[in-house]
Amino acid sequence: MFNKQTYIQRRKTLAEKVGSGLILLLGNDESPMNYADNGYHFRQDSTFLYYFGIDFPALAAVIDEENDRQIIFGDDYTIDDIVWMGPQPTIADYAAKAGIIESKPVAELAKLLAEAQSKGREVHFLPPYRPENKLKLQALLGFHPAEIAQKSSLPFIRAVVSQREIKTAEEIREIERAVDLSVDMHVAGMQLARPGMTEAQIAARVYEIAYAANGEISFPIIATINGQTLHNHYHGNVLKSGDLFLLDAGGEVESHYCGDLSSTFPVDTTFTAQQKLIYEMSLEAHQAAIDALALNAPFRNAHLAACRSITENMKSIGLLKGNTDDIITSGVHALFLPCGTGHMMGLDVHDMENLGEVWVGYDGEPKSTQFGLKSLRFAKPLKPGHVFTIEPGIYFIPELMDKWQGENKFTEFVNWTEVQKFRNFGGIRNEEDYMMTENGARRLGSKVKPKTVEEVEMIRKG
Repeated sequence: MFNKQTYIQRRKTLAEKVGSGLILLLGNDESPMNYADNGYHFRQDSTFLYYFGIDFPALAAVIDEENDRQIIFGDDYTIDDIVWMGPQPTIADYAAKAGIIESKPVAELAKLLAEAQSKGREVHFLPPYRPENKLKLQALLGFHPAEIAQKSSLPFIRAVVSQREIKTAEEIREIERAVDLSVDMHVAGMQLARPGMTEAQIAARVYEIAYAANGEISFPIIATINGQTLHNHYHGNVLKSGDLFLLDAGGEVESHYCGDLSSTFPVDTTFTAQQKLIYEMSLEAHQAAIDALALNAPFRNAHLAACRSITENMKSIGLLKGNTDDIITSGVHALFLPCGTGHMMGLDVHDMENLGEVWVGYDGEPKSTQFGLKSLRFAKPLKPGHVFTIEPGIYFIPELMDKWQGENKFTEFVNWTEVQKFRNFGGIRNEEDYMMTENGARRLGSKVKPKTVEEVEMIRKG
């Protein structure tokens, strides 16, 4: 936790932004893996953490600015719980650390909300992403689960986004710790990989680094020889000479702030000529995106700069043809970059994603519906305190190639015979974490992940 004054000020700002009514925040419960007493690793809801800092399950909170009340609802552990889990702080103890003097049993929450509703007061809540919280909202407020997303409070959503998107100095320190941990994870993976090993062995080593640092992974590890599959969580393949290996992994420190990095490296000690060619093209796109970052400029500019770089390079080796602007406008470049160039990051690796990309990444402006561009999660103007990833890639996806070619799509722009020669190439992605400052963009972390061909091969050679 930060100092309790941090949470007091955050809640004060939130109440001012939302205005009237009750603000209801639900924490996360324990989540059973295969029976009730065998649970997944507990992870508190990030917005609950942001405003209260309490990393404990089965809590709820109400902020009632009009009546000058802030209440934490939760049930203290019984002696039966303590026998198994050891002594635990009381809910009142947790509340005090967050700067809250009033705590009540969970059963009292329904009474308070019913009283507020009987007086016609609005109860603001966020769209839940866990089914148990949908059921809680149904029981507490009488909404059917199917209508809860529609009933969630837009003023509350926008207030949270406006606060959480701007990272303070104390948050940046935690994020940089997570980024440094992430660098260590990637270097360990690069050092270990050899022909004959499994993807699972690399993933296990990467996870070990996070866990040994008293941290966690910020999302399920992507460790694969099939880098063309953007979110590949299967780890059953054996590494072979000539393969490229894509590692996408991030560390999460005790405060739950995240890092998110990607690396691509040869299973051999050096890149082949073809691998080096495409790898360096991906680095050029990466640098083009970084060069396009500017205060108050839309992040979409960075994405389009990466698209332009990839398009020009694909033209240079005969895979694309025609006018670059026409290629990008028509979305042909998405054959090689079918996703976005980055996303916001903080307490969530895709920060605040449950609140809706149109509010988090677009300030309410409509998203594109074009294939590829529609997957850009973050497009709005960059402000000081924004933290985000830079991660363009180059992907050769056989299924996409075959679909578009079979439909005779973009024949005026694509040399399909040449493209098909790369159908077994795989995919490449490098990812780094940046923040915007008054003086421009800054890469986060005191440690630098190996990225150039020379740096990667030096690690691979040991």
